[in-house]
Amino acid sequence: MHLLYKKEDKDFEIYQRKAGFVAPSLHAPVEIVHVSEGSIDFGVEKELYHLEAGDLGIVFPNQIHFYQEFSGNGGQVEFILADPSLLGGFLQTLETNIAAVPVIRAAQVHPDVRYALQVLTAGGQAEAYENVLHEAWMQIILSRILPLLTLTPRSREEANLVERAVSYIADHYMEPVTLTSMAKDLYVNPFALSRIFAQSFNMNFNRYLNLTRLEYSRQLLEDTDRPVTDICLDAGFGSQRTFNRVFREEYHMTPAEFRKRNRMRTG
Repeated sequence: MHLLYKKEDKDFEIYQRKAGFVAPSLHAPVEIVHVSEGSIDFGVEKELYHLEAGDLGIVFPNQIHFYQEFSGNGGQVEFILADPSLLGGFLQTLETNIAAVPVIRAAQVHPDVRYALQVLTAGGQAEAYENVLHEAWMQIILSRILPLLTLTPRSREEANLVERAVSYIADHYMEPVTLTSMAKDLYVNPFALSRIFAQSFNMNFNRYLNLTRLEYSRQLLEDTDRPVTDICLDAGFGSQRTFNRVFREEYHMTPAEFRKRNRMRTG
C-alpha cells in the first residue's frame, strides 16, 4: 500500500499489509486501522501512539497521519478507508472535529466492531449490494467508536503548511529535492519547514524523504522483477550505493536480500 496526498477513486477500500512505514498522508475518506498481529506506531497530526494487537486507530477526514514499526517483529495491519458519502449522519461530526486521542484499546473494542471488521476484511459481498453493506457496516463501527472518543473542534492554523509539505513530497520525491529547494518552492523559511517535519512527523526532512522513497522502492521489490538499479533511480536516489546504504539502515538488509526473503515467504 502506498497512500500519499490524493483523492481516492473508490468509495471503499481495504488494505492488509505487514506492519511497517507508511508515508504521512491525508485524504477525504475516514480511515480505520486495526492491528491484527504484532504492533505499529500510529502518528496523527503531531502525536504518536503505540498500537498493539487488537487495538484500533481512527483518522478523521483530511488529517495528517502516518505509520511506523520500530520493533522489527513485523505483524499484520488492516486499513479501511470509507468515502464521506458512506458516513451518513456522522459526516458533519467527523469533518468539524478531531479526536483528542484517536485510539481504542483492544479491551474497549465493542464486539459489533470486531464482527464488522471480520465481515469487511473477509469480502465476498454481492456486488449489487456492496455500497449499501459498506455504508451500514461503517456506520455501525462509527456508532461504537465515537462515544469512546473525546472530540475537540478542528483547528486549521498550522495545518495548511503541513498539507502543503505532504503534497509537495508526494509530487517531487522522485526528484533531487532538498529542504532548501522545497522551502523556496513553497515560499517559506527553511527553519519553519524543518520544524514542521520535527513536530508533525517526529523525524527530520531527510529521513522523511528517504522513507517515502523506500516505501515506493519496497513495493516495486515485492511486486515486480525490475532491476534494483532501475528501482533506486526511479525512487529518486542518486546512486545504487546510496540506495543500498539507506535501505540497509532502515531494513537491516540489502534490497536484493529483501526481495529474496519476500519471495521465499510468498512463494
